[in-house]
Amino acid sequence: MRDLYDIIGVGKNASDSEIKKAYRKIAMKYHPDKNPGDTEAEQKFKEAAEAYSVLSDNQKRRQYDQFGHAGVGLGDQPGGGGFQGHMSMEDIFSSFGDIFGGDFDPFGGIFGGGGRRRRVKKARDLKVSLKLDYKDIVKGTDKTIKIKRHETCDTCSGSGAQSGTMPTSCRQCGGSGQIRQMSQSFFGQSVTVRECPVCNGSGEMIEKPCRSCAGNGIQRKTVEIKVKVPAGITEGNYMTLNRQGNKGPKGYESGDLIIFFEEKAHPVFTRNGEDVITEARIQFYQAALGLTLEVPTLEGKAKLKIPAGIQSGQILRMRGKGFPKVRGSSRGDQLVRVQVQTPKSLSRQQKKLLEELSSLNGQSEPVFKRVELD
Repeated sequence: MRDLYDIIGVGKNASDSEIKKAYRKIAMKYHPDKNPGDTEAEQKFKEAAEAYSVLSDNQKRRQYDQFGHAGVGLGDQPGGGGFQGHMSMEDIFSSFGDIFGGDFDPFGGIFGGGGRRRRVKKARDLKVSLKLDYKDIVKGTDKTIKIKRHETCDTCSGSGAQSGTMPTSCRQCGGSGQIRQMSQSFFGQSVTVRECPVCNGSGEMIEKPCRSCAGNGIQRKTVEIKVKVPAGITEGNYMTLNRQGNKGPKGYESGDLIIFFEEKAHPVFTRNGEDVITEARIQFYQAALGLTLEVPTLEGKAKLKIPAGIQSGQILRMRGKGFPKVRGSSRGDQLVRVQVQTPKSLSRQQKKLLEELSSLNGQSEPVFKRVELD
């Protein structure tokens, strides 16, 4: 899948104004009114709009820079849709009309399309948490989660009306969903447009509501969602799956599903950024003689040489055994802190051997030094 910055034609450090200007140029070039019947131009028009919908949103742009297409619900994510017609023309005009002049068709004055367009309402987003094991984080994984969300009513197929009946045009607004009020002032006539309070902007009235959904056209259901988790994520990271949140009534755009990632506590490891830390406890004679340990790692086991004479609290580094960097090829390290254990009780033979060792080394005086406090 093409990089979103390449689609817009800007660098990754481009400012908001540069992105906006570049998108406007592409949209003008490939607008369907300028290229009637050209499906390739229409596809590029939609592709640019989807790229701009991410890069013009600071939050989504940060997610894309960190996780790539998966972080903003594009690519292989179900419902993300990549650039397969994810945004309709109505979505594009209503979402980005501010670039060319508010609620009007941004290209109407240039290509003759004209006309005021109603802004699309959006259903509520959903937020869920997903706990991950370290093994899932180190390699990335595919997860299937169950969520409860509003779905289109099966009984009425989302119309909100009883079987065998159909919604009728709203008498108050004539089916437009808007009420226009004209007023006279010192400066001349002005027109105020607001949402119809009777039909709530839908333009339709339901005289016989569906009994299953009470005329809302939606029902609460449990659904399964597949999530592609990138490798190297950390607690606090989140991912947005576009239009995988609540479905809305007729005329509403689906909300988004925002997934917050959490880490399950590990019995052996503690995470510190891209590094992972563990502690190896050895006996004092092992510390004196040195040895080779088989150390657990995030992906199995590896051998670690403990040098003779190591001191308690000393840290050894295992290069490249930590977590991978998100959207990068580098990896953190595994840090092994060595803790030398002193026996609390000795057998008679052990005590005798240590006394012999002490006599061979000679009597040494304790050494005291100043302690620096943080």
